[in-house]
Amino acid sequence: MRTRPAAAPAPAPSAAPAPTDPLTDPEPTRGRLAGVATMIGSGLSNQTGAAIGSLAFPVLGPVGVVAVRQYVAALVLLAVDRPRPRTFSWRQWWPVTLLAVVFGTMNLSLYSSIDRVGLGLAVTLEFLGPLTIALATSRRRVDVCCAVIAAAGVVTLMRPQPSADYLGMGLGLLAAVCWASYILLNRTVGRRIPGAQGAAAASCLSAVMFLPIGVVVALRHPPTVGAVVCAVAAGVLSSAVPYLADLFTLRHVPARAFGLFMSVNPVLAALVGLIGLGQDLGGLEWASIGAIVVANSLSILTSRTRTA
Repeated sequence: MRTRPAAAPAPAPSAAPAPTDPLTDPEPTRGRLAGVATMIGSGLSNQTGAAIGSLAFPVLGPVGVVAVRQYVAALVLLAVDRPRPRTFSWRQWWPVTLLAVVFGTMNLSLYSSIDRVGLGLAVTLEFLGPLTIALATSRRRVDVCCAVIAAAGVVTLMRPQPSADYLGMGLGLLAAVCWASYILLNRTVGRRIPGAQGAAAASCLSAVMFLPIGVVVALRHPPTVGAVVCAVAAGVLSSAVPYLADLFTLRHVPARAFGLFMSVNPVLAALVGLIGLGQDLGGLEWASIGAIVVANSLSILTSRTRTA
């Protein structure tokens, strides 16, 4: 008679991992530090790319540089998430189409503004777009004060003076309107189309719109190798790197901290313009940029304190 083998002893239950303290665990801290470093690199990359792109203005003009940037952005977003446009309904197509128009108009107006008033002032005026969205969606008294501070900065920037380039400033404000529209449309597209398919489709559509423009620019002003390299570098540094960096950053840094750092971009733009392009600003211009940055930072910090 064969006896049943004795059952193997049950393994001792493993001890449950001790809960980690977010204040002492080094991993979240490392992640936040990496996120902050990535935000700094993303901001510098974005503004450096714009500065390098402006070096190609004498050959390609702002339109040609923006056309190349649209092509690069489309390639990057296609690599992230390839869209399936045949499956899109009209309810999905119309915001994608508007987003494509806004995307191209935003970059074209910004680069044209940079060509006329410099990198720092152009980016500061463009930043009024997301700042307006943030303040308009709030009903707090502190945000009314922030709006007044930002408005004072804008009035100072656009004060009448003999050397004022109001067309360049107007283009910067157009870029601000486009950025605000971009935020609202991107939100709609994100809700109606999964993943990054909507943004990729809009970017590709915008690149197609700029394709004949790029051909005309190339035929009228034959590009040099240096100009093409600068334009491509602008697309990589101002589109590819920031987009991929933002994907990483938002996984490790709270959204409010991300928004707070975004407000530093006008300062970074002014510094890059000063160091890289020799675009010096006066004391009032620096004060205006500081006022707009303080307005956004104060709004985000008080909101964070209230909801903590």
